[in-house]
Amino acid sequence: MVLQDINQALQRGDVNGVKQGIQEALDSDMKPRVILNEGLLSAMETIGVKFKNNEVFVPEVLIAARAMNAGMELLKPKLVETGVEPVGTAVLGTVKGDLHDIGKNLVRMMLEGAGLTVYDLGVDVSAEQFVAAIQEHDPHIVGLSALLTTTMGEMKSVIQAIEEAGLRDKVKIMVGGAPVTSKFAVDIGADVYAKDAAEASTEAKKLVQ
Repeated sequence: MVLQDINQALQRGDVNGVKQGIQEALDSDMKPRVILNEGLLSAMETIGVKFKNNEVFVPEVLIAARAMNAGMELLKPKLVETGVEPVGTAVLGTVKGDLHDIGKNLVRMMLEGAGLTVYDLGVDVSAEQFVAAIQEHDPHIVGLSALLTTTMGEMKSVIQAIEEAGLRDKVKIMVGGAPVTSKFAVDIGADVYAKDAAEASTEAKKLVQ
């Protein structure tokens, strides 16, 4: 079954296997949405669960995500042709003063794997840049990452800036990073705390439904 092949190839991080499988499925007139949901997304979901249970680790997730991205490049034009809308939109960034991006990149890959369109603002992102990105992309979710105790406070500044711009009720704000806790998330007025990329993906899906 070609969907099973795609699913397994993605979990192995086999880029060529994923591409071949998708091409085969497209050639046999399978609907792009079915390939996306049952081939790619379900595989990323499995990887997310395994990651949560410590059955796979960051390198495996990154390899699977790379295969997912390669598959999406093939599939995206077909999805657009058939009018498949992304399930939602997210803006992500590591806050000002913080240059860590591995966690944020993992979250981006997991969110893309969950079917969201993600605008990644990178690292050292100011409150103003977050506000501008919300105005430009009109996302459902804004994800803030910080890996240092010294930059955690910047998350609060970003949320205040979003409030002052009158955009707070338009977006759900998700925060994460090693020093961040669910209590801290509540204290600064965030909507959701995610302890890792797999949880971020699960929570994001709930937020956009």
